[in-house]
Order: sequence, then structure tokens, then C-alpha cells
Amino acid sequence: MSFVAAGGALLAAAAVALAAYAAHAASPAAQMRLYTAAAFAFGHGAMLAAVAPATAGRCARTGMFAMLVGSLLFAGSLALAAFVQAPTTLAPTGGVMLIGAWLLLAIDRLGY
Repeated sequence: MSFVAAGGALLAAAAVALAAYAAHAASPAAQMRLYTAAAFAFGHGAMLAAVAPATAGRCARTGMFAMLVGSLLFAGSLALAAFVQAPTTLAPTGGVMLIGAWLLLAIDRLGY
């Protein structure tokens, strides 16, 4: 799970950069997408960096991986839309993966 934890830390670092860019250089139209991407990337990245190394159960490990991929899809889609006007078609998939990841973590913590 060290790969997922490292990915989470990198995601959180990218979130700080996105927020700084949004605050100081982005157009008003791009700011909302970048702030949303930064918030999701930071929250989930910090969680992955902190929790993934101690994750042992299969359900939780699957959830951690889904959280990393879902965060990349969701935040990445919003950031690409802000930077290069790409469509946000991957954001819903990322969001569903994030919801599923949290549910898997809950199931694991309940002992199932």
C-alpha cells in the first residue's frame, strides 16, 4: 500500500499547487473548477497518505486503490476542463469511484 500512500501524498501536493494557481492566475471561469478539484484532491490525498500504509483487509485495500483512481479521475477531469477546456466526462466516474471507496472502507471497518 506504500504506492497508494505515495500517490495520495503526490495528489495532496498537486492540490496545493492547483489552489495556488486558482487563487493567483486562473480566470474567474476556471477558478471554481480548480478549487473543487483542489479540495477533492487534497482531502482524499491526505487520507490516502495517512491511512493506506496501515490498511490490511482486502476490502479496505480495494477501497484505497479505488479512492486514488477516483480522485485522479474526478479532480483531473475538472483541472483539464479548466486548463484546456476538455469535457468533464470522467468526473462522474471518478465521483462514483470515490463513493464506492468510502463504502468499502466503511464495510472493512465494520469487520465484514
